Amino acid sequence: MALKAGIVGLPNVGKSTLFNALTAAGAKSENYPFCTIEPNVGIVAVPDPRLKRILAQIASEKVIPATVEIVDIAGLVRGASKGEGLGNQFLGHIRSTDAIVQVVRCFEDEDITHVDGEVNPLRDIDTIMTELILADLEAAERRRDKYQKVAKSGDKEAKVHVATAEKVIARLSDGLPVRGIALSEEEDKSLAASQLITAKPTLYVCNVDEGGLKGNAYVDAVKEHAAKDGSGVVILCAAVEAEISELDEDDRDMFLEDMGLEEPGLAVLARAVYNLLGLQTYFTAGPKEIRAWTVKRGALAPQAAGVIHTDFERGFIRAEVYSLDNLEKHGSEPAMKAAGVIAVEGKEYVVQDGDIMHFRFNV
Repeated sequence: MALKAGIVGLPNVGKSTLFNALTAAGAKSENYPFCTIEPNVGIVAVPDPRLKRILAQIASEKVIPATVEIVDIAGLVRGASKGEGLGNQFLGHIRSTDAIVQVVRCFEDEDITHVDGEVNPLRDIDTIMTELILADLEAAERRRDKYQKVAKSGDKEAKVHVATAEKVIARLSDGLPVRGIALSEEEDKSLAASQLITAKPTLYVCNVDEGGLKGNAYVDAVKEHAAKDGSGVVILCAAVEAEISELDEDDRDMFLEDMGLEEPGLAVLARAVYNLLGLQTYFTAGPKEIRAWTVKRGALAPQAAGVIHTDFERGFIRAEVYSLDNLEKHGSEPAMKAAGVIAVEGKEYVVQDGDIMHFRFNV
């Protein structure tokens, strides 16, 4: 899937440290603003315990997890909507992503400079949201002006664009993001074509120190804000995650146990980003490989087949589908066939998260 999430935040909140740990891509990380100028792009594996459960039942040469694309974008500062700092580049890069992961500093450290002098996560969130709203407001006004003249001539499509822009302008003028706005189906399509930044789903990542992994007052404030905003929250320590990412599996397990953690925060984050993008997983399983495939929620069986190869979608005949629970209960595909628990689905079947599928096609 060509969907990607952009990691954003003020300078020096831990964006690039987090990105490095996520992707091991070596993005430069320094204690001064704008060390990330061109967006760094990384492909991140999405940990999924179901893969091991499938492997326990079906011997296979390799196991391939689903992935998600993450973009590390230059830090934003107040005035970015008017071109301050690297504002124009920032806004262009974030507009090209499908979801926003905002890293918020929720720790004190005298050795790490805060761009506004003191740690205040709600002010930081407000700074970024204000700049994004101002940028969207300008874009919506341009779009309204572009279609107004044509709309007056009676063009129905232009009228929809103008009506959508006016609703968006009213919401943004109230200081609210576009996501969550009530629109008709036609207006939704117009909004999607606008590529407005505040229409994108958002996840807040509270970057804490080791002592804050169970939460702190800063995290509580972000959670309260996110609840009102309809957004999710993930808590992690980027510095600890960077350390974990460099350990081998045995040492990592010991480190996590010492820290009182069940899994790295990055695993939680990768799954949260996957969900934020509206993605879900189906599996294929055989002696050559067990693989997690990514589709949008609501995808039909032929679309899922097309993720593997376009020929699969073009020549789709049917899908044979079974659940992991039934695989574990019966132990093999022949046993499931004998028990009648492998379903044969056609073109209208809506793929469910966790389906194990085998496609029949003819080209």
